Amino acid sequence: MPARLFGHHQPPGYVCPFCELLAGGPLSEDNLCVPSDLVYRDRQVAVIMACDGFGNYGGHAMVISTAHLESLYDLDDDVAASIMIMTRRIALAMKLAWNPEGTSTRQHNEPAGNQHVWHYHQHVFPRYADDDLYRQLRHRVPVEVRARKARELAAALEQLG
Repeated sequence: MPARLFGHHQPPGYVCPFCELLAGGPLSEDNLCVPSDLVYRDRQVAVIMACDGFGNYGGHAMVISTAHLESLYDLDDDVAASIMIMTRRIALAMKLAWNPEGTSTRQHNEPAGNQHVWHYHQHVFPRYADDDLYRQLRHRVPVEVRARKARELAAALEQLG
């Protein structure tokens, strides 16, 4: 790889909420993740429910690297491939579990790219005609709703084999 083309943006002393969740806790006071958010985990990737929803809907998932890798630029080819494969599987599981009208994915890098958590994550959204996803009408999704959706998504993922 040529000279490093990017920097890291996590502040000194950063406590990663995703790493805390994957480590099994304890969770920092300001960590919005909870153990029931975990949908799936293997050696390279995990799937967690996002704490935020958009518009009238909640229940999107995030595919994350199990290693603390800050952004897309940090992924090696094997991890990147595993993330893409799991992204497709989660989109299919959403179709099976919730029958949305469509799905969308998105991923952010660096502050100007709208990244807020300094651990790679690929968003996977169930989509509906009236979801207002791109209007950024963000709202907190209750823990019990996330837990139910995590169970539903995990069951659908299991059905996919």
